Amino acid sequence: MPVVWLSLKVTGNPIPQLAYGEVLQQIGQLEQQLGITAGHATPFVKNDIVNFMALTFCLMVGTAALPHILMRFFTTPSVKEARKSVGWSLFFIFLLYFTAPAYAAFAKLEVYSNVIGQSVATLPAWVASWAQVGLVSVCDAVDAMTTVKGCAANGNGDGILQLAELVLNADAIVLATPEIAGLPYVIAGLVAAGGLAAALSTADGLLLTISNALSHDVYYKMVNPNASAKKRLTIARVLLLGVAAIAAFAASNAPATILSIVAWAFSIAAASFFPALVLGIFWKRANKAGAVAGMLVGFGLTLYYLINVKFLGMTPWFGIKDVSAGIFGIPLGFITIWAVSLMTQEPSQETKDMVEDLRYPRLSQG
Repeated sequence: MPVVWLSLKVTGNPIPQLAYGEVLQQIGQLEQQLGITAGHATPFVKNDIVNFMALTFCLMVGTAALPHILMRFFTTPSVKEARKSVGWSLFFIFLLYFTAPAYAAFAKLEVYSNVIGQSVATLPAWVASWAQVGLVSVCDAVDAMTTVKGCAANGNGDGILQLAELVLNADAIVLATPEIAGLPYVIAGLVAAGGLAAALSTADGLLLTISNALSHDVYYKMVNPNASAKKRLTIARVLLLGVAAIAAFAASNAPATILSIVAWAFSIAAASFFPALVLGIFWKRANKAGAVAGMLVGFGLTLYYLINVKFLGMTPWFGIKDVSAGIFGIPLGFITIWAVSLMTQEPSQETKDMVEDLRYPRLSQG
């Protein structure tokens, strides 16, 4: 809603994805006037093209292997329905990712056009409202005797807001854009609620996946095969609380920004699970020993590279940053599964038939 409204308001086009190019041109012109050298549309400012492509690859492959996403397939009754579900999911994910750049661009255009260069006394109401919660800071009148949260340098006190005198928290762009667009404050609340719901759905999906895996695959399959369903459910709930406590402790002592941690998760998932998933379905010769070995090797190399580059000062291989550590673990996982599977006993015919059914399901029965 905010970005559609902004698009209609600024360009007269209610489809922001189609108006995006026009807005980028306007932002470029304003950036020239403001003396900004690394503009909004300048590519590879923070990452070179190699790291950009490596991170894109890890995020793409990691998405296909995230445990809490794989778990969603349990809600579909057949392979046919699962494929339809994925199709719709990809459509809505496409809309989200295709709209996000336009969302940022329209918000920036509004700030450059209606905030920067304006009198501090007549700034839009959203600046003051979000300044009260610490997400926006106006530094024009800051001096040695005044402290304003977020202001790292003194303002010139001329009553006109310069670009360097406005500090926007990263969350402010997402939360304040509805108000920037002139929409009611309640829309900002809905945007915040949507973001919180997305975070919670991911968190509960991961917690359920981990606790159920420990309860079923470790406790039931390896420790106590005779355990009743009631006991397994009890064990799963206890493990759920334990995993949640560990996760809360880890989050409270986060070693990096949330974006870096998320990128690590994608790399680790990609290197650990993606090779086993792909070869397990598309190569009938893959077996249990190969899958386990591939997951361990991919996970181990990715974690080794991540820790050493991020925390121990190791020189990155080929200049690849720690957030793209999975770029090395993924191919090694594939090679390991291939080699170990060929050196060990091939799967049973029953397993091969199951794989065949996964690849070519009987759609008429779905």
